[in-house]
Amino acid sequence: MTGQTNAGSAVTVSRQPWNRGRLIGQKPPLKLREVWAIRTRLQIADRLRDLAMFNLAIDRKLRGVT
Repeated sequence: MTGQTNAGSAVTVSRQPWNRGRLIGQKPPLKLREVWAIRTRLQIADRLRDLAMFNLAIDRKLRGVT
């Protein structure tokens, strides 16, 4: 053994991309009805933290703050 490796004998594994066949890019904005449906479901499930995070995200998006 000389301690050298063959760079030309690298094994190539062909993998499928994780997003193959999926729609990528910008998604259409949520409709007002969908926003209220999400809020209602979070309130019913008593998920106050998730509700607060959702409201914050919607508020920031509407204001255009990054």
